[in-house]
Amino acid sequence: MSLKKLLLLLIIVALFISAFAFDLTQYLSLDVLKEKQQQLNQLFVDYPFQVFAIYFVVYVASTALSLPGATILTLGAGAIFGLGWGLLLASFAASLGAFLAFLSARFILHDWVQEKFGERLTAINRGMERDGAFYLLSLRLVPLFPFFVINLVMGLTKIKAWTFYWVSQVGMLLGTAVYVNAGTQLAQISSLGDVISADLIGAFVLLGIFPLIAKAVLAFVKRRKAFKGYKKPKSFDNNLVVIGAGSAGLVSAYIAATVKAKVTLVEKHKMGGDCLNTGCVPSKALLHVAELAHNARNASSAGVHVGEVSVDFKQVMQQVKSVIKEIEPHDSVERYTNLGVNVEQGDARIVSPWEVEVTSNGETKRITTRSIIIATGAKPLVPNFEGLDKVDYLTSDTLWELDELPKRLLVLGGGPIGCELSQAFQRLGSQVTQVEMAERLMGPEDADTVELLTQRLTAEGIDIKLNHKALRFEQHNGESVLVAEQTVDNESVDNQNVDQSKDVEIPFDKVLIALGRQPNITGFGLEELGVQTNKTVSTNELLQTNFPNIYACGDVAGPYQLTHVASHQAWYASVNALFDPFKTFRADYSVIPWVTYTSPQVANVGLTEQQAKKADKPYEVTEYDIGELDRAIADDSAYGRVKVLTKPGKDELLGVNIVGPQAGELLAEYVLAMKHGIGLNKILGTIHSYPTLAEANKYVAGEWKRANAPQKLLTWVETFHRWRRG
Repeated sequence: MSLKKLLLLLIIVALFISAFAFDLTQYLSLDVLKEKQQQLNQLFVDYPFQVFAIYFVVYVASTALSLPGATILTLGAGAIFGLGWGLLLASFAASLGAFLAFLSARFILHDWVQEKFGERLTAINRGMERDGAFYLLSLRLVPLFPFFVINLVMGLTKIKAWTFYWVSQVGMLLGTAVYVNAGTQLAQISSLGDVISADLIGAFVLLGIFPLIAKAVLAFVKRRKAFKGYKKPKSFDNNLVVIGAGSAGLVSAYIAATVKAKVTLVEKHKMGGDCLNTGCVPSKALLHVAELAHNARNASSAGVHVGEVSVDFKQVMQQVKSVIKEIEPHDSVERYTNLGVNVEQGDARIVSPWEVEVTSNGETKRITTRSIIIATGAKPLVPNFEGLDKVDYLTSDTLWELDELPKRLLVLGGGPIGCELSQAFQRLGSQVTQVEMAERLMGPEDADTVELLTQRLTAEGIDIKLNHKALRFEQHNGESVLVAEQTVDNESVDNQNVDQSKDVEIPFDKVLIALGRQPNITGFGLEELGVQTNKTVSTNELLQTNFPNIYACGDVAGPYQLTHVASHQAWYASVNALFDPFKTFRADYSVIPWVTYTSPQVANVGLTEQQAKKADKPYEVTEYDIGELDRAIADDSAYGRVKVLTKPGKDELLGVNIVGPQAGELLAEYVLAMKHGIGLNKILGTIHSYPTLAEANKYVAGEWKRANAPQKLLTWVETFHRWRRG
């Protein structure tokens, strides 16, 4: 705790104790108020402004220090100043005093509480940021809750200070008016029970739940407005219709069938979506074969001589397709039909909030459903480059139809897909040129992470051209050429720093466009229905669109285009679609891992260092060099590092970045740790098998422990041991 916070705490405690030590609270009783009423009334007549100001200050101080007696002061305001002036004084004094108590709690304890219990308070913090005014108003309107407790507890949350003040001012007004009005008839009050009856308390309780009722009414009105102009069917064929059978759609349908809902899954192309057919599965199969070729070429350094290595590219692609074929049954129509899902193969179109048309083989049928999930995925982004129509270009979707290895492959894009496929084709025998318009590859990653990866890709022969912006494609004597604008480092021209640029020509045989992916939001009736989109389908925390019974998840919804995130979102979307309004869950993105499967792999969870800097979040960095790990040395893969971000001086994980062999597998321990609040101390205290790559996780925890060793305590321990030696 800082000196300022400690000093303020001591002042508050001293004032609180003094109030009791000097028996000042004796004046905050009903008997004393009734006894002194005549004198106070006369003083107000003689010195109106002074008495009003002193009473106001006493009221504020009493409330700010959470002293018992606010009720007596409110009665006194009515007895001395009358209903009008008394209500004005008590209302503002109570709100100001409560605000000071709130600010004190926030200044002294808020940061400590959030740091100590931040993970557990995540849901509460989100709720307060979103609906804090409703919650606070309900508490203020019900006199059953001690106001001083509300003041202090709210200071520990993330509710905005201004929101706290104005809601308190409004919420306490009615209760204050009751007591001030009672104070004008002070002679008739023998106890505080005479002011508040059971009926009045009941009325306050009903009034207290009014904000929540109002919120429910607003939600109802919003739903009615969204559905205006559409006639809701009296009954439904389905509980849920899912459009798209990729990762998000399959999981959504699976969950619905598991809880015995009637669900229809519509897919117009192949079951399994991009991940199975053109994304994760084929790309990892290709990377595996490429690694076999790479290892074979380099085996001689370990004494294994295999002769000249050649690649049969047709067989390679056949191997990739056989992997897809082997996994296909997991996502097949037959499997999901057996699970209880009604699978429709055709084009789906949403024609009303409760109706979906499915067209197959020229026939169209209409299905009714209580809820709809849009899980239509994404497709490769292909900008409209000049001359691209003259080039037989490839994307991550069409790449798998290749039957001949390109001699010169140009890869546009320096993201994960571009890097993975560049390395794969380079290892298979292509000469790869990778073009990226930014100053480095893998923009979201930390600079040191990118440097480690770039060094390895360059060492393997990939020609990486950074600061090259693709302009157009041309044909020169039958040869395809990319014309790109190269930005040169700033140079001094006439004592001025200016950006220099020039056009360069890059010849190629095949070009792979790997510039990202764009959501599939057209062709499903979303525009005609009025489903709101902004690059992706717009959703709230429940994954609802602007139509409360239509949900979206996976790549079409964002914000992460990752298969495991699509599956994660699908759970929330399907459960909410099936059980709203009885029970709903807000999607949780607090611990999201992601991996780039290059060699070395790049794996992350939580914050990267550049994200922490951008968010102005304090952090401490600990690193361990995988080059020093016994198993990595034995495997001839001693390259990379583990980087851990923690809260300064604490073992709580903020983020982890691993560059190295099997980084995605090593990351799993940290994903579990962050999800369940496990710190580096417990990882250090966990036995890791020797020799394994996983020991790197323990060793980086050890590095953190050494850096955060209690030096003063160790000095005393050293003295102790010296004493024992005599």
